[in-house]
Amino acid sequence: MWTYSLDPVLVSFWGLDIRWYGIIYALGFLLALWFLLRSRQELGLSKDQSYDLLFYIMIGDILGARLFHVLFWEPAYYFAHPLEILYLWHGGLAFHGGLVGVVLAAWLYCKKNKVPFFKVADVLSIPALIGLGLGRIANFINGELVGTVTNVPWCVDFGDGLCRHPYVLYSAVKRFALAGLLYALKKSFVLRDGFLFWTMLLLLGVGRFFLDFLREDILYYGLSVGQWMSLIMAIIAFVILLKNYRDDLRKIFK
Repeated sequence: MWTYSLDPVLVSFWGLDIRWYGIIYALGFLLALWFLLRSRQELGLSKDQSYDLLFYIMIGDILGARLFHVLFWEPAYYFAHPLEILYLWHGGLAFHGGLVGVVLAAWLYCKKNKVPFFKVADVLSIPALIGLGLGRIANFINGELVGTVTNVPWCVDFGDGLCRHPYVLYSAVKRFALAGLLYALKKSFVLRDGFLFWTMLLLLGVGRFFLDFLREDILYYGLSVGQWMSLIMAIIAFVILLKNYRDDLRKIFK
């Protein structure tokens, strides 16, 4: 057993806290920008358009993640304290909302600028998974999103005297592994635009659904909010892959 003792604040000055979470969040966006810039000829983007697209993605991510957290995770609290919806520094960003926000923002930008959306989605799938993995490490540094009580040797006491699964570290490993898998698929096969994106959504959804049985959470009809959303996401991605990407699936599984 290990007792949680990490400090989520890297440094403080003039009353301002610089937190690991914010730094890691920014690193995720920088990684996405790097992938966009190195792929801009393939995508038909200029350097300025790459920066503009990243800005759209950042806004979509933050707004979507916050909105979903408010509406689906703690609606009663935020409806009673509406001003705190703006207090992003207090935490409260939902993965599924961020995903919806990013996809919608990127789609709107691509449609406006006649850029192939699914090419962009495929390019960004790998850095997105790496960034999401880093985000889970930031969650661990914050001591949040704890797992269920267990007696495994690597369990963690997050301050309540109970030894719990380090759920967010499992999630980080899962996301890094998926990034590696998508990279291997991209290097090994010629795939239709959008295949990597839908595969990412399918595997993220399936992984989150099963892994969340180890997360301490409120259940609705036997599943958490995150599991219900992940199940819907996985089903949609699975149907689209079967309907539109059968040839690509045959290449991989032949």
